[in-house]
Amino acid sequence: MPCSSSFIRSDRRRWFMLSLTRSVRYLIPFALGLATATASAATTPRQQWKTDIGQGYQQLASSAHVLEQTASHYCDSPSADTRQQLEAAWKTAFLDWQAVRFVDFGPIEQNSRAWQLQFWPDHKNLVARKVSYALKQDKPVDAAFVDQAGVALQGFPAIEYLLYDADMQQGERALPAADTCHLLDTISTHLAGTADALASDWQAFGDYYVSMDEYTEKTVAAAINGLEILQDKRLAAPMGVRPPHKRNKYLGDAWRSENSVAAMRASIAGFKQYMVPGLTQLLNDAGHPELADKLVEQTDSTLAKANDLPDAMAPFLKTDEGYRKLQSLFIDVIQLEQVVEDRIAPALGITRGFNSSDGD
Repeated sequence: MPCSSSFIRSDRRRWFMLSLTRSVRYLIPFALGLATATASAATTPRQQWKTDIGQGYQQLASSAHVLEQTASHYCDSPSADTRQQLEAAWKTAFLDWQAVRFVDFGPIEQNSRAWQLQFWPDHKNLVARKVSYALKQDKPVDAAFVDQAGVALQGFPAIEYLLYDADMQQGERALPAADTCHLLDTISTHLAGTADALASDWQAFGDYYVSMDEYTEKTVAAAINGLEILQDKRLAAPMGVRPPHKRNKYLGDAWRSENSVAAMRASIAGFKQYMVPGLTQLLNDAGHPELADKLVEQTDSTLAKANDLPDAMAPFLKTDEGYRKLQSLFIDVIQLEQVVEDRIAPALGITRGFNSSDGD
């Protein structure tokens, strides 16, 4: 479709402003990827998912680079303002990851990338132990050390620990201590590289994904699995829904930064943005418009419940009134999962097989 010259000038100005905060080496392919995705209208559900998931991965890679640059800027010029910018950049990138977290097939399976981005659950507090060990080295750690240290030191939780852990903030190694800043820089660079590779590999994987019918079932199964994890591990576990029925904020993700609810909200929003369009198209093509409408309705209801809650989970676990608000979200998540697994999947003839997270 032809564009007016004013639109072109506006678009160029927008990308110029973005270039002030994003690395040149990533900005150009990111811009081209968005332009290509916009120009090529999806004609099948898998083409829609290819485009939408690809945009989610590109957004994650872009914000991961902003985090990398902001970490470097903070360590070069530590101040209250640059610390605030660093924390904001971490949260933005972390929530961009939450938005595409439900995708458990394709390039995300390579090299344990999901674990590299977020080592969770961390029942043995391995993130804290790995960070402590890294900071006790005789010399500042380098990229090779982080590469070999394992996934607990390579992603968002390790940076969250450096930024928010209470004990970490009170010791002599608290940011912006030189060795700690060096570790922050190194982890941020590793994380940005992981996100970059994920976005790039999805683009290379896309044509194969579109060509293989089996990926329709895998994509729907991934949506169900993501909703089950949201329900069982990210909500029910810290809420103490199941025996021994003890409320425990430490079982939620991102509890140190008080972003457990924010992370869930981002996952629901990502489900709506990156999963629902392709799935509603699939349902409409299969002659089930009523299920497509129900999916949209329940997704919107669940997201509205999440939007009504602040970012932190811990305060809700302390009072009965707060707990009831979490229960309301929990019920909506259950209902959304049931719409997809109990109604949509059977209508599409989809049967779930064993998932790698089953039994964790």
